[in-house]
Amino acid sequence: MAEKEKLRIDKYLWSIRVFKTRTLATEACKAGRVKLEGNNIKPSHEVRLGEVYQVSKGIERKIIKVTGLLETRLEAKKAVDYYEDITPLEQTQAFKTMFNAPILTRDRGAGRPTKRDRREIDDLKDDFFEK
Repeated sequence: MAEKEKLRIDKYLWSIRVFKTRTLATEACKAGRVKLEGNNIKPSHEVRLGEVYQVSKGIERKIIKVTGLLETRLEAKKAVDYYEDITPLEQTQAFKTMFNAPILTRDRGAGRPTKRDRREIDDLKDDFFEK
């Protein structure tokens, strides 16, 4: 396999398939969506075994622990051996339920919702997202 002593964080995140391209991984680091111990890190940050990174990708949040250094991109089944996903189960389930959220639509031409309609919509949203 392609293991190495020194490896950049952007290349590591790309190789373990967190990001689709290395450019996306670099941009995420520059935008502050990749953190180590709560601090933003640069794309050139050197990855070390045992470090824990918080990665934000859209609405998805992952916490990844480095278990091996992987320089080249492998198939997903093999890439899993080089990191451990330690994201709390509550966060993972919250992300998945976002996709099952009800889609509230109004008929075209129905106009703005009345105050009563608005309250009913808010109640529906509150009931769903409290779970």
